[in-house]
Amino acid sequence: MKSITWLIHLMLPNWRRILLALILSTLTITSHIGLMATSAYLLARAALHPPILDLMVTIVGVRFFGLSRAVFRYLERYVSHDVTFRVLNQIRVKFYQGLEPLAPARLLNYRSGDLLSRIVADVEIQQNFYLRVFAPPFVALLVLVGYGFFLARYDFRFTCILAGCFLVAGLVIPWAIKGLSQGVGRQMVVLRAELNTQVADSLMGMTELIAYGQAQAHLARIQQTGKKLVKEQRKIAGLAAFSSALTGLVANLGLWLVLVLGILLVEKGQLSGVNLGMVALGTFSSFEALFPLALVPYHMEQSRTAADRLLELIETEPAVQDSGADSPQPKGMDFSFQDVSFRYEQAEPWALKRLTFSIPQNGRVAIVGQSGAGKTSIVNLLLRFWDYDEGQINLGGHSLRDYTQDDARRFIGVVTQRTHLFNATIRENLLLANPEGTEDELIKASQQAKLHDFILTLPQGYDSYVGEGGFKLSGGQRQRLAIARVLLKNAPILILDEAMDGLDPLTERDVMDEVIQLMEGRTTLVITHRLPGLEKMDEILVLDQGKISERGKHAELLLKKGLYHKLWEIEG
Repeated sequence: MKSITWLIHLMLPNWRRILLALILSTLTITSHIGLMATSAYLLARAALHPPILDLMVTIVGVRFFGLSRAVFRYLERYVSHDVTFRVLNQIRVKFYQGLEPLAPARLLNYRSGDLLSRIVADVEIQQNFYLRVFAPPFVALLVLVGYGFFLARYDFRFTCILAGCFLVAGLVIPWAIKGLSQGVGRQMVVLRAELNTQVADSLMGMTELIAYGQAQAHLARIQQTGKKLVKEQRKIAGLAAFSSALTGLVANLGLWLVLVLGILLVEKGQLSGVNLGMVALGTFSSFEALFPLALVPYHMEQSRTAADRLLELIETEPAVQDSGADSPQPKGMDFSFQDVSFRYEQAEPWALKRLTFSIPQNGRVAIVGQSGAGKTSIVNLLLRFWDYDEGQINLGGHSLRDYTQDDARRFIGVVTQRTHLFNATIRENLLLANPEGTEDELIKASQQAKLHDFILTLPQGYDSYVGEGGFKLSGGQRQRLAIARVLLKNAPILILDEAMDGLDPLTERDVMDEVIQLMEGRTTLVITHRLPGLEKMDEILVLDQGKISERGKHAELLLKKGLYHKLWEIEG
């Protein structure tokens, strides 16, 4: 029930709107009861052929209840949906606030489609919590109390019949439906998430599925999941119809019981015959409050399952947490690793083992090595995506852990192997690095990255869209855009993580020339397995299985005839 408590807690700030929505919903049903009861009374009185003036109040009453029902229904829907959307907004914000610190360390075990399903489908399910779980019982209770008091004016046994029928329709039928629908709500959430994940995987991997002839097999899996979901949907649709029929049966039974008792009272002279139809039809129309109750257990199970999936991520402890203190003022832009050991999971081997090196301010150091040597792990630690297990990392004369994650990343600009570009304009992708950047700063950064002239050839210039993942641009243009983004950020520390990987030799040479200029006045760490151009580095570290096996300048390492020399021969 923790998830239900969490949802209720999110609703509490809106208690005034919730109370207003409950009152409006009750007034809507009350207007419906008044319309049916007043109409019955009007017909009964009119059958006695009284003077028309004697019917004027009743006629006005019928018009009033007819109009007020529509007005109250509109206001109730407006306010209740306003409450629902406010709660959904809070859930989305809390989910993102909980999700953002988990990236990337805690999210590696989740599929992107599943994460998308949680933030879209699981959040959307919570719109049912207020509308179909929280509000209906309260409205039914208010209607029972209000109309029960009205019936007690004529005979208390009418109230007893109403209460008994409400008890059956409001508790017994939902209890029976709960038994029949046990697990359906949870299963539908799981199947919907699986279907969304499979569809997302197919869209992202469409090229590979077609190339390897697996499109039909993947489509078959999607269809199988879809059939399972439709089966559950049919089951709950059948139960909804069955519960509606049962509630209607109880409503008609209540109508007949009130009618029979009313006839007996009319015969004894204890009830006016004119009021008989009013009491009976009023009782029948009051059951409008009970029809949503049968599926309350199903919607609660569905909301609880979806909320559990959201809380699973929200309550996950981030891999890296700030100390809570303010970040110190760095004494410079140098950084060092001192006997740093790190592994991604306790059961996995060490990615870095007692790693020690330092880069002075404005220094240039390159780290090379084969795939899996631990090069990218160094970047992950510097950006505080993960936390190291042993040793010490210093930045500007202070421990890296003394800085908040945001402040540590503020000092560092990164150009990675795979630059992610959003399906937005060039301007929006550049301003990601510095939202406050001016037009002049934008153009200057693009000019330095040799991108400005190309942008001017586009029909919309800087407002041209780059497409999903930036695929409207070539590999070299994407890397230049990444360089322009780093320039716009103007960070004092530059990290190039396989920034040339995937480029053709001509483009690589052009981009490398731009990168060399980018290094001026910045502390630079180049991580690569491509060796050309490293002769301009102050020092080269050769990483092997998380340890430094060789270090020195380009010419010195070639003379050692070690691992660096082997890598150089492979490159040659």
